[in-house]
Amino acid sequence: MTLTLKTPATSPLLARFLDVRALTERLATRLSPEDQTAQSMPDASPTKWHRAHTSWFFEEFLLDPAGGYRPFDPTFRYLFNSYYEAVGPRHPRPQRGLVTRPSAAEVGRYREHVEQAVIALIQSGLGQAQVGIVELGLNHEQQHQELLVMDALHLLSCHPFGPAMIDRPVEDDPDPVPLTWRAITGGLYEIGHDGVGFAYDNEGPRHTVHLVPFEIAQRAVTNEDWLAFIADGGYARPELWLSDGWAAVQQHGWQVPGYWQQQDGQWVAFGSGGVRPLRRAEPVCHVSFYEADAYARWAGARLPTEAEWEVAARDVAELRGQLLDPDRLHPGLTGRHMLGDVWEWTSSAYLAYPGFRPVEGAVGEYNGKFMSDQHVLRGASCVTPAGHERLTYRNFYPAAARWAFAGLRLARP
Repeated sequence: MTLTLKTPATSPLLARFLDVRALTERLATRLSPEDQTAQSMPDASPTKWHRAHTSWFFEEFLLDPAGGYRPFDPTFRYLFNSYYEAVGPRHPRPQRGLVTRPSAAEVGRYREHVEQAVIALIQSGLGQAQVGIVELGLNHEQQHQELLVMDALHLLSCHPFGPAMIDRPVEDDPDPVPLTWRAITGGLYEIGHDGVGFAYDNEGPRHTVHLVPFEIAQRAVTNEDWLAFIADGGYARPELWLSDGWAAVQQHGWQVPGYWQQQDGQWVAFGSGGVRPLRRAEPVCHVSFYEADAYARWAGARLPTEAEWEVAARDVAELRGQLLDPDRLHPGLTGRHMLGDVWEWTSSAYLAYPGFRPVEGAVGEYNGKFMSDQHVLRGASCVTPAGHERLTYRNFYPAAARWAFAGLRLARP
């Protein structure tokens, strides 16, 4: 889809809006219309749905309240609402793949309709609250860019022949960076967002925590590390696992991380470039919280708390690794950085910070309602858009989730 502007983009906000929207469409071009309609599991959504839902967000929370907006299709309010109870009823999440109409092409026309309306509204001048909604909508769309890739990769992994999303060359497999540790002094620290720049409501309020002295690994756990865990019977030793984790191992038959397999005696993994030889020096990816916790116990260590992770990340010189590159969509080599490549499981449950209050209205359902039975991941991944990452970001998933680009980093007393 090519968007034709009625007038030039003259504001930073408008330029950012156009950039974010264009990146979503660029990611979608990696997939056929048929790829964009299918849904591989209830936790995943079709690419077509992500494209439509991120347009619905601007329509629902920005354009309609502004007045004078003509909806593209009134039925889309039902079809593409995700979980906002205050907005009204919505199509069941597990059945999103059954919505064959509108087509992927029609969703493209919907996106253009919404974009033209947002452009006109921005160029007419926005109030402070409206600017906040646009910023929230852009960050929301960046979240869905990551989800789009995650969900599409899971879908393609279900194909008998593991088709590639992109033509990514086979890369060398150097030796991993040695595992070293860094000591963090105990004491009182402030964590949480400091109010400068954008943040989600769950990143605040900023508050004081007490940490006892600890050490944190200077790199993430690698595929080579994980192969040693497998060779030592890690998936067959119940003493390493939390009770629910061991039950998940038995229920799902886990023996390796997600997308791993053996072919002709060689380890391979499915990714954006299809099935490729496993690279020992990459961070292990597509492991659940249960697996991360079991590995840490096997290694004689533990997972850091999210407060420990945030404090430790402040002093990292080379902070960023691989972020979203539409021509890669895959982790880089493990290095001494803490933002990028893979999200990192922490030992922390996803709970409200002291003094947290969700904002009023439907937008307040964005984060607070999920603070139950989830675990916090910190950092960013290779499919997190550049500019969307920050040290206070609190990602969260259920303990058994494996389709996210998630790995781990060790800590110890």
